[in-house]
Amino acid sequence: MDRINVGLIGFGTVGTGLVRILQEKAKLLEERLGFSIVLKRIADLDVTKDRGIKVNPAILSTKASDVIEDPEIAIVVELIGGLEPARAFILKAIGKGKHIVTANKALLAVHGPEIFKAADENGVDIGFEGSVGGGIPIIRSLKEGLVANKIKVIFGILNGTSNYILSEMTHQGLKFQEVLKKAQEMGYAEADPTLDIEGIDTAHKLSILLSLAYGVQVRMEDIYTEGISAVAPMDVEYAKELGYHIKLLAIAKSDGGPIEARVHPTLLPADHLLSTVSGPFNAIFVKGDAVGSTLFYGAGAGMMPTASAVVSDLVDLCRNIRLGVSRRVPLLSYQPAHLREGEIKNIHDITSTYYLRFTVVDRPGVLSRISGILGDLDISIASVIQKGRRIEKAVTIYMVTHEAREKNMQKALQVIDRLPAIVDKTVLLRIEDPSDFGE
Repeated sequence: MDRINVGLIGFGTVGTGLVRILQEKAKLLEERLGFSIVLKRIADLDVTKDRGIKVNPAILSTKASDVIEDPEIAIVVELIGGLEPARAFILKAIGKGKHIVTANKALLAVHGPEIFKAADENGVDIGFEGSVGGGIPIIRSLKEGLVANKIKVIFGILNGTSNYILSEMTHQGLKFQEVLKKAQEMGYAEADPTLDIEGIDTAHKLSILLSLAYGVQVRMEDIYTEGISAVAPMDVEYAKELGYHIKLLAIAKSDGGPIEARVHPTLLPADHLLSTVSGPFNAIFVKGDAVGSTLFYGAGAGMMPTASAVVSDLVDLCRNIRLGVSRRVPLLSYQPAHLREGEIKNIHDITSTYYLRFTVVDRPGVLSRISGILGDLDISIASVIQKGRRIEKAVTIYMVTHEAREKNMQKALQVIDRLPAIVDKTVLLRIEDPSDFGE
């Protein structure tokens, strides 16, 4: 066998990067593999667009079926994104006995169980390194490098758009909408940035990591998800005064009971390595019981980093094909018989420390009333600062609590926000400390 044929569905940004790598690194890949990876067919709705690379027009098609039905193609790469028709294309290719490579995190988060089951039944592999963290090899690390470990915690900055926005708000003092517009102009944010800024993209990626780390299949609705659109410059500024930076984090924790899985803006100590991750970069902190603390950092998206991850999957699958094996490593790290539906801890049952911002009428007794309500629900105050007036007749009170139960905190805020002295809805942000990571 001197070559393995590959078909590509989706000739967009990442697809273009994949073609570029296969062309420019053909000799390097052959030296490492001992044979050639040949891109036999490319399918895309637009095959006339100039993508800045030369491709033989004879291999281009507007029909995905030309890739899926070709008996000489052993691996199908899906890079169109979205749920449909990507799901249908992948299932058809699996039914034809073809191995799959995809970077489609939304598809795997929503339809992963169906797709992985079909792959098991048909004896094919699925590579999805590019679905989480772009060029960061976190998937393979969880499946192989950390296989000896029970994963205690995962803390991930998994969305470059949100991290860029929060970084600019932190270092430049800009407002959310100002930075979002700048991010869109620079190509870091989509015209409709909802999936990024509301934490949905991060939750998709977290669901994939949960499967690999804990052998669970999780429904997206079970992952508490909160975005960054409500984070105000005053919160960013006061967090800095307290010695914290605000990051949109994917959080997973396991202590033997239900798994914590949540996505929300989080105050992290400014001197922690995750806090230093700026701009559109990603980072994933993983603590295993044997290895201890590890940190993976790099470009979380983009043409070439994601294409690099896709090629890593291609090479892995080609090596298996050459040896006549498949599923040498279980698709989701655990053997299918040991995958289970995950029990996710309800957000109301977690415990955390909290940052609170109250906007109140400037009159005596307000702080004591707030403190009393918190105390009645077993929430103790670690520190409190009252700032000068920001709006007429109102002042801002910043508060940090000791560890408390989320259920109690939400009950307290429901009472507090009904007080006549409260001018605006209370802002709540959760705090995570490096000591919780076992450092």
